[in-house]
Amino acid sequence: MAVLLAAFALALPAAAQVRPAVPSEGDAPIALLVDISSGQVLYSREANRRFVPASITKVMTLYHAFELIEEGKLDPAQTFKMTDATWREWAGEGSTMWINAGDRVQVDSLLMGIANISANDGSVMLAEGQAGSVDSWVEGMNQRARGLRMTDSWFGTPNGWPDEGRTFTTATDLVRLAEAMISRHPRKFARYVGKPGFAYNGIEQPNRDPLIGRLRGADGIKTGYTNESGFGYLGTVSRGGQRLVLVIAGAPRNAVRARAARAFAEWGFAAFERKRLFGESEIVGSARVQGGDARSVALRTERNVYVNVPRGRSGELLASISYDGPLRAPFLAGEQVATLVVEVPDMEPARIPLVAAETVTEAGFISRVINGIAGWLT
Repeated sequence: MAVLLAAFALALPAAAQVRPAVPSEGDAPIALLVDISSGQVLYSREANRRFVPASITKVMTLYHAFELIEEGKLDPAQTFKMTDATWREWAGEGSTMWINAGDRVQVDSLLMGIANISANDGSVMLAEGQAGSVDSWVEGMNQRARGLRMTDSWFGTPNGWPDEGRTFTTATDLVRLAEAMISRHPRKFARYVGKPGFAYNGIEQPNRDPLIGRLRGADGIKTGYTNESGFGYLGTVSRGGQRLVLVIAGAPRNAVRARAARAFAEWGFAAFERKRLFGESEIVGSARVQGGDARSVALRTERNVYVNVPRGRSGELLASISYDGPLRAPFLAGEQVATLVVEVPDMEPARIPLVAAETVTEAGFISRVINGIAGWLT
């Protein structure tokens, strides 16, 4: 069900059109830029094309670990032991923490190494230590992916090591993963992701992220490279309450990836005018309810609602409420039950969650009869 809510006149000051400083197709065959604070896609090229993520796979390993910590199945203070077999397989293989056979390493350090120096050995050690085997850990990764509606992704390893193409993802799916990690685990994201580097066993290594320390507001997330995949990047930048997530895949060289990522992010902040439409917890409409102790429920925002509009454009923004309706009771106050859809000229619509302003319980027999009669008469 979609209900037209309002039309907002848009009259932006005249300004020179910002030239898109997005990466060229040669520099990045796949590119996606999303403002996750408004739900808007700012730029998209081949966003649903599958590709090999290489070490960007480790973002799902981190997310799976964060979820396990929340579930009480993993503790950052616990330690795992590097087995002889795992050490022989992964010692010095690609990016590594240089964990020695027999070392006992805290989960906290493993997560730091995975996030910031792309530790292949740390990823496998974490997987085996928590799940008992790499296969069991990977099964958990794929269950998380399904839960996030990452329908075009599959993970065959915890670290993205080449596996003949069995591991794949899309830019759209990676943005879903990044948004879930940031929104569900903001403290863990701030603790583990986006550090300048990491040291273990007296060996200090830098983070190869192309934006950290080079671009204001950049705080991660992960690079990836193999001969098969080329140079890829999943990154995020936050400024003034606005957070952009960008994906670049298939870049031909490291320097090209770095240059494209910086230009892409800066363009995202410069090429659009940000407009506030609604305040935090503001009631924006209502939805019909079936089988509840109320026939309708007020809908409110969870946060301030902003939309991006290309600079120099004029026109009208159309806001509507979309939900599968009537809503079936029961549901709780604060539960997402609808979506605010804002149509912006020449852009994909912004989609912002709306939550129920009140709890609606299941109606008793008498209430169901009264509501049924009232619904028949209206």
